Amino acid sequence: MWKGFIAGLVVANGFEWVAHKYVLHGVHRQGKTRFSPVPKSMRSHWEHHREVRKTSFFDHGYVEGLSNWRTMNEVQSLAVVVGVFGLAFYPFSKGMALSTVYSACNYYYIHRHAHLEPEWAMKKIPWHYDHHMNSNQDANWCVTKPWFDYVMGTRVISSPELQENNPLGIALPKRISNLLNQVVKRYRPVKWTVKQDRFSISS
Repeated sequence: MWKGFIAGLVVANGFEWVAHKYVLHGVHRQGKTRFSPVPKSMRSHWEHHREVRKTSFFDHGYVEGLSNWRTMNEVQSLAVVVGVFGLAFYPFSKGMALSTVYSACNYYYIHRHAHLEPEWAMKKIPWHYDHHMNSNQDANWCVTKPWFDYVMGTRVISSPELQENNPLGIALPKRISNLLNQVVKRYRPVKWTVKQDRFSISS
């Protein structure tokens, strides 16, 4: 059960990375608008980006709750993901099915909390703060934990205060964090860029 649950958490983080990059941001096409298999979600996400750039990371849509179409779209999308992956995993791994439900709820809680309390986000999920407020918004695809950004080499940091203690993004003894950082620095070093408060976003 627990092995399946942990495996499901890894799969969910990988899905965060893929869905954020290819569905919510869309794929660049020369001379055309970005392509997403779910255009409504891409439009919602780019409006989310515009909102938080204007308000220093705060998103009023989460204050409005489900009456806000972007918030409703996010909740509905997560429900679809839970239904599809939960049903797919259940026959062979109840742990993975359970992790699907947990990961979707955790994603919504963390994402909402971050955009209602920007200072909390800067401390607890700096990779997501960097995703929005960095000069490069086509990076830092993970929200809950930065695992696949390190695996895929897409963690881009704008300042030392926005660098997490270790690539797992969780509280660990300093000795273990330092060891993980050394391994990452050798095999998968992060990129650095400059934070920019506001700039024009074109989807």
